[in-house]
Amino acid sequence: MLITPVLQYQQCPAQWADFRSVSRSPLNGQSSRTSHTSSKPSGIVYKVGAAFVGKGRSFNAKDNVFSYDPSQHSSDKQPFTGRPASGQDAFFASNVGNGSSMAFGVADGVGGWIDSGIDSAHFSHGLCRYLANNAQGYRGENSLSARELLERGYQDVVADENITGGGTTACVAVGDSLGFLEVANLGDSGFVQLRLNAVYYNSNPQTHAFNTPYQLSIIPPKILRRSRIFGGMPLRDYPRDASVTVHAVRHGDILVFATDGVWDNLSSSQVLRIVSEDMARLSAWTTGERGTSVGKRLEALTEVEVAPNHEEFSLQTRLAKVIARTAKAVSQDPRRDGPFAKEVQRFYPYEDFHGGKVDDICVVVAVVVKPTTVEG
Repeated sequence: MLITPVLQYQQCPAQWADFRSVSRSPLNGQSSRTSHTSSKPSGIVYKVGAAFVGKGRSFNAKDNVFSYDPSQHSSDKQPFTGRPASGQDAFFASNVGNGSSMAFGVADGVGGWIDSGIDSAHFSHGLCRYLANNAQGYRGENSLSARELLERGYQDVVADENITGGGTTACVAVGDSLGFLEVANLGDSGFVQLRLNAVYYNSNPQTHAFNTPYQLSIIPPKILRRSRIFGGMPLRDYPRDASVTVHAVRHGDILVFATDGVWDNLSSSQVLRIVSEDMARLSAWTTGERGTSVGKRLEALTEVEVAPNHEEFSLQTRLAKVIARTAKAVSQDPRRDGPFAKEVQRFYPYEDFHGGKVDDICVVVAVVVKPTTVEG
């Protein structure tokens, strides 16, 4: 498969910088890979765990977590479509059709809609529900692309009469067993790819202005009419506006997808430090004279039913838990300036803003594993 390089460019409308990462795939963004019909893993698998907490809630290490094992889910079972206590943040994880590919991601309902009497939680959680359903129900001849999945989920939200308005960011991934991960990222949620004590890739946010992310939205007719009279049209972006990137992943990589409740409080290097400490302690990554390598116990650590060293959670869920718990603590610390505080100080030095940014928090961690039972 031809993988185009990830290109990065910068625009500066007015005084704001708009950073995006752009990658164009063959066939105008449509994947040319054929789908896998076998339900048995033939290579790379993605072990997914999640952690979440609403901004008005305390983090509960037992209740605010979720584990998903693709080897234990088939097309006759329902994907995870619950609505956890994560406020306006949401997530999903699902197998893609009957094949070995995996889809997962996060969505962050835009809180500003509450000024118009609309709770964007309905939009973000609804989108994730439809993303999971579309992934699991996919029966196309070619493999499902991340942008196509986002488009299908968005259209289902628009058609849902129970979702009358609101907006959300989204960061959606589809990973296949060959080790290719395609990501469609719209807004200021995002992800990092960590490999052996290093940040291998860090996504860039899409924003119209400071703290004004790209967002999928439904604008109710009454708000449209009011905007035509008084001006100030609400933002409305589309799946076609998402930044699409393609990444090669390998055994031992850690993929961290999160909403801005994490990225506003923790930098990618801080997330790496959190992950690296746990990976080293559990011998999932080991460091010796020849540098850092993937530990032999990695696969066993990701099994949901196994708890080496008396760990309460699988590796992926534990990592998500520690990241979410740390982000929550930092968000409530008035003396610790996170990335959001530093950006405020940069653009608004007269505001004297310090400390964390209180927000909903949602983290999805995927541990990339090549099972030892697979040849090659």
